[in-house]
Amino acid sequence: MSKINKIACLLLPVLLLQGCATAVVTGAATGASVAYDRRTTGTVIDDQGIEFKASYALYNNKEIYDQSHINVTSYNGVVLLTGETPSESLKQQVTAEVKKITKVRRIHNELAIAAPSALPSRSSDAWITSKIKAKLTTDEQADPFHVKVVTERGVVYLMGLLSRAEADHAVSIVKNSAGVQRVVKIFEYND
Repeated sequence: MSKINKIACLLLPVLLLQGCATAVVTGAATGASVAYDRRTTGTVIDDQGIEFKASYALYNNKEIYDQSHINVTSYNGVVLLTGETPSESLKQQVTAEVKKITKVRRIHNELAIAAPSALPSRSSDAWITSKIKAKLTTDEQADPFHVKVVTERGVVYLMGLLSRAEADHAVSIVKNSAGVQRVVKIFEYND
């Protein structure tokens, strides 16, 4: 075997392991998240599937996709639709598309009848969500793993499986955050 082939054989596993390290770390983080989640592993997977299928269905409906900005969030089979669409008719079409997906238990269609939001507005919403998640992380009584935070046009939507006391505490944290216009609770209570 030539010297170049020997070097290639020695370097190949190292090069392949670089990708594996990312996969191992990501897999471990996802595994830890799922292990700590109050939903079953199957429900977490179902929620991811619902989000993917809904996004794919809306993408394939060119009338909706070309005119709207829509975010789909699923938590425990409860779907939250946020964003903008130009007409009530399209808003109802979005709901109809999502209703077709198996495992969807309920839909909260919070789409605004408006032109799609601009990048600065979306960036502001992302910043608000980041600040809220940081507050939930540093608060001793709140658990950021149990609260899903979605922000659209300054309105913060909270999802999760919580006790009423946990939900009230999370809402009080969010209400005292800069940039929050309104808080909408989409919690399911476990007490």
